[in-house]
Amino acid sequence: MPIPPKTLHFLRKLKKNSDPVDVAARLQPSERVSSPIMTLPKPTGASVSRIWTRLKKSGVPSSAQDSLADEQTLAQLDAYAGNIENMIGTVKVPIGVVGPLCVNGIFAQGEYFVPLATTEAALVASYARGAKAVGRSGGVSVATLGEGVLRSPAFRFSSIAEAGLFVDWVVSSLDDLISVAETTTRHGKLLSIDPVIDGEIVFLMCRYDTGDAAGQNMVTFATEALCAHAVEASPVAPKTWYLEANFSGDKKASFLGAMLGRGRRVTAQVDVRGDVVEKTFGLSIEQILEYGRVANLGALMSGQVGAQAHFANGLAALYLATGQDVACVAESAVGFTRMERSESGLLVTVTLPNLMLGTVGGGTQLPTQSACLDVIGLRGTGNASALAEIAAAMCLCGELSLTAAVAGGQFGDAHKRLARGE
Repeated sequence: MPIPPKTLHFLRKLKKNSDPVDVAARLQPSERVSSPIMTLPKPTGASVSRIWTRLKKSGVPSSAQDSLADEQTLAQLDAYAGNIENMIGTVKVPIGVVGPLCVNGIFAQGEYFVPLATTEAALVASYARGAKAVGRSGGVSVATLGEGVLRSPAFRFSSIAEAGLFVDWVVSSLDDLISVAETTTRHGKLLSIDPVIDGEIVFLMCRYDTGDAAGQNMVTFATEALCAHAVEASPVAPKTWYLEANFSGDKKASFLGAMLGRGRRVTAQVDVRGDVVEKTFGLSIEQILEYGRVANLGALMSGQVGAQAHFANGLAALYLATGQDVACVAESAVGFTRMERSESGLLVTVTLPNLMLGTVGGGTQLPTQSACLDVIGLRGTGNASALAEIAAAMCLCGELSLTAAVAGGQFGDAHKRLARGE
């Protein structure tokens, strides 16, 4: 079998820059033993200073401390107490704004300015162009179709028979399990428990309504209480059990999430008039659809979970700006984009089944993140579903603009102009 060209290329590069004997020596276990920085959960001026002293002894320049541990950050350390350990400062990411974005939703109604935090030139410009086209066509219609955050514990028994007995007990004890889980939270509700058996192993898909919070910690604490009760009260004792058994799709793209959803499931649609398409994007509807057919084939052939252009771009920027758990983009960016000709123009539809976000808890209360939620007008209780609808509408704008950019040969030029100033 011939050696793949990429392997040959890497081997040549490796031999050109390194002696094989030296490489082998570098890969040997080190005898260096350094004491780690002790975990400091609550940041104080003294703890930040202590860590920086250690870092500078290791060669980190003082200029790094000046940039990260600036005066405003040090004055607001208490605000970060529940969000970070071993804090040394804050990172400033540039924030642009898109809007007004016209949204006709069940929960979000009106025009919104949407802050996006990113270091990628052309991203904000692209979403703004999509929002412009949408606004000229009456706005995006958006509907929240469902919500529910999953946590999936697993229990291992001695046999399939014991696994079956456990499931029988779970089904007959649903009220007790729900009651125990909900004692851990004021806002969360356990909506359902769906057992899944694989031999002697039982997974429980526990789905929660988490109110206006993204709810990752909420469902963890509730499920932990549920599991402890199950182990104590079940007529058959598991050999082992695990609070999360990698079945829920937490922070991963999964087919389960694409079909059943793990956060808020939202669909958005707009009918962009033909004249708006041509004036805003400088190309015809057929050019966009032709590229869309090729792109969908590429998604199919590459095995994408879902089929869309770049949900992750806009979601990551929105999540950074508004204090969401950015790692949840891995699952939130799963979804589907559909474009087709309508009687008046171009019908664009997006569906995102896994939007994990909130307007309370987590990082949403941090100083700059709460300010960004104020820019949208959705800080605090009662706003999470509206934020999800705005996120879906924004993703639609990005899908429309990027698809048009690639279809019209504008993609590279836009990045040259905005990133390099060419």
